[in-house]
Amino acid sequence: MKMVIAIIKPFKLDDVQDALGDIGVNGMTITEVKGYGRQKGHTELYRGAEYVIDFVPKVKLEIATQDDRVDTVVETIIKAANTGKIGDGKIFIQPLSQIFRIRTGETDVDAI
Repeated sequence: MKMVIAIIKPFKLDDVQDALGDIGVNGMTITEVKGYGRQKGHTELYRGAEYVIDFVPKVKLEIATQDDRVDTVVETIIKAANTGKIGDGKIFIQPLSQIFRIRTGETDVDAI
């Protein structure tokens, strides 16, 4: 089992969620986050004054999936979140040793 962690632009969330639903991903955790990478933030104009925004708003998706589905999930996220512009995001894959469903006590693949 793996945890797929994707950091994407907020306006692409609906596209990614729909695409993942189409391939049978029926659960994920979504968190609003801020950060920066190569783009190093940006400047905004507000009431005539220029402000430097160091951290850019992003959305973090966390998806637990079976090992044999990781490539499909990653490819789906890349296709749905891609704008071709800087700041499209990153995807990280981490191993999961165990998963437990609290309500039923199911474990591992059954708990996903």
